[in-house]
Amino acid sequence: MFDGFDAILLARIQFAFTVSFHFIFPAFSIGLASYLAVLEGLWLKTGKQIYMDLFKYWLKIFAVTFAMGVVSGIVMSYQFGTNWSVFSDRAGPVIGPLMAYEVLTAFFLEAGFLGVMLFGMNKVGKKLHFTATLMVAIGTFISAFWILSVNSWMQTPTGHEIAPNGQFVPGDSWWPIVFNPSFPYRLVHTVISAYLTTAFVVGAVAAWHLLKDRTNAHARKMFSMAMWMAALVAPVQIFAGDMHGLNTLEHQPVKIMAMEGHYDSHPEGAPLILFGIPNSAEKRIDYAIEIPKLGSLILKHDPDAPMDGLDTVPDADEPPVGIVFWSFRIMVGIGFAMMGIGLWSLIARWRKKLYDWTWLHKAALVMGPSGFVAVIAGWITTEVGRQPFTVYGLLRTAESASPLAAPAVAASLIAFIIVYFAVFGVGTWYILKLMGKVPQAGEAGVASTETGPVRTAGIAPGPAQADAPAFTPRPEGAS
Repeated sequence: MFDGFDAILLARIQFAFTVSFHFIFPAFSIGLASYLAVLEGLWLKTGKQIYMDLFKYWLKIFAVTFAMGVVSGIVMSYQFGTNWSVFSDRAGPVIGPLMAYEVLTAFFLEAGFLGVMLFGMNKVGKKLHFTATLMVAIGTFISAFWILSVNSWMQTPTGHEIAPNGQFVPGDSWWPIVFNPSFPYRLVHTVISAYLTTAFVVGAVAAWHLLKDRTNAHARKMFSMAMWMAALVAPVQIFAGDMHGLNTLEHQPVKIMAMEGHYDSHPEGAPLILFGIPNSAEKRIDYAIEIPKLGSLILKHDPDAPMDGLDTVPDADEPPVGIVFWSFRIMVGIGFAMMGIGLWSLIARWRKKLYDWTWLHKAALVMGPSGFVAVIAGWITTEVGRQPFTVYGLLRTAESASPLAAPAVAASLIAFIIVYFAVFGVGTWYILKLMGKVPQAGEAGVASTETGPVRTAGIAPGPAQADAPAFTPRPEGAS
């Protein structure tokens, strides 16, 4: 199956496979934890049962997603010692403490309050339960903080010294390591992508149920909230991505050359290559569709600004252009599609047709998995664009791998593929099954049983709600 692959390439494929599986779960759980905090906060503020119904509906999905993220993350981390032991030895004094901080702060915070969030609704007070939900949401953000700090240091290493034995060791202060040059941009871009990923999943689930019954008040509320997120945050993400690109141009110019497909230097302004087929053998983009000088205008805010190309870089230091070129365009294309859906929803909202336009609902349904595709494409752009280095400019990937034979790595890769598709395939199927159920009044909690026609999941109706209907559908077209 893997004849002709060397051990290093197989190790890279294995890490790419496991981290891609892992990444989709935190990308969803980070945004979903915050969404749950918003829903519970709105329930406490307004007293409207619809928010608690949606909270319990998505809490079950969050529990499964969070569990799969933890399991996939633990498995992934073992590869640092098995396939990448040289990298672990050389970079361990820097990345080891940062990853330990993630466990000591984020993971303990999440684990400490997760049980209260999942099972404590009828065991603790409302404010304490809301606090637990907030702590879980904050914990997911802190986890992203530390992991992205580690990854960003590998992209733009600063604040370290190199010991006589070749190890990277901290300098006088940890601050330059933690807040390395690319970290703030990468953190903002990644966290916003997690929020958008969640918004489009929520929007797709709501659209699915609206297509079946546009009067469902719970689906309406979900769809409205998701579309507000798309309309307001997608443009911010495009701006954040542009700022991240300018930072990458400053610190990792070779990656930008690969992303833009600039095999040749352009002393009088570089074009923006929209599409084409990278031809690394001939060092050109075949069938290129380009806009003259727009690349320089975007990257340097001057249409005549010179731009270096890969002709200034030794062949041994070039990343795989074809992969980076297309993954970048997939990510950017999805970002603009998200903004388009958001603008479409604003038009529908303005015309009071947000719940009536079937084609908008169908488009939102199709865009449901788009956030996952975008974050994976973005990750590929970042990581493959860093090649041939693990620590950019300092430690090559070929020098980072463990001294393993190709058959050993191939055997573990095959085992991972089989187990991952079996275990996480079942988990994903169960999540889709939960999403397929219609959100309704009196939604049952994670571990709750109904105790009456109105009192469900340990939540008692207030005095003014005891005899009221669970929800009243709003007139069609209401926003």
